[in-house]
Amino acid sequence: MSRAAVPGLATRHPIGELLPALYADDDLAQRFTAGLDTVLAPVFATLDNLPAYFDPALAPVDFLPWLSSWVGIEFAAGWPDELRRVVLARAIDLHRRRGTRRGLIERLWLCCGVHADIADGGGATWSAAPNTELPAAPSGELYVRVWPVRTPDVDEERVLDVVRSSCPVHLTCRVEILPGPPDERGG
Repeated sequence: MSRAAVPGLATRHPIGELLPALYADDDLAQRFTAGLDTVLAPVFATLDNLPAYFDPALAPVDFLPWLSSWVGIEFAAGWPDELRRVVLARAIDLHRRRGTRRGLIERLWLCCGVHADIADGGGATWSAAPNTELPAAPSGELYVRVWPVRTPDVDEERVLDVVRSSCPVHLTCRVEILPGPPDERGG
């Protein structure tokens, strides 16, 4: 799609009609302004539809990467256009939960169509009793198990990209792809 000159695109604001009466019947002035109308018609059409360019559901496909740069979302190379639109529309929610267990689960569902079980390597505890033993040192690993829901297969590269981009820097991440949901015993 191009927002350059569009053949036959009529303008809603013809310049020839805005000229003083002296030039209204002047053929040269009318042809000259008609040429300007042809050049300016796509500009006016874009400006008239400007709100649509900022709506992820309506924006032209070639405009999506630029729009994503405004909200801090990066697209992987193979993402379909519909997924790009959905991620853009949910950008605020995704940023709000970034770095949390729930945020990673939502991101994996949205981008990959998988359910996830996450074992976080960090931890925190508190106690009302004084001199309570400190918890064990955290493992330093984010362990993510995923299984397919929307499709029978899981795109392993896409899952790894999403997990790596969401994993805190101080943790290593490990991903396991399961054929189905784990049983209640954790296996």
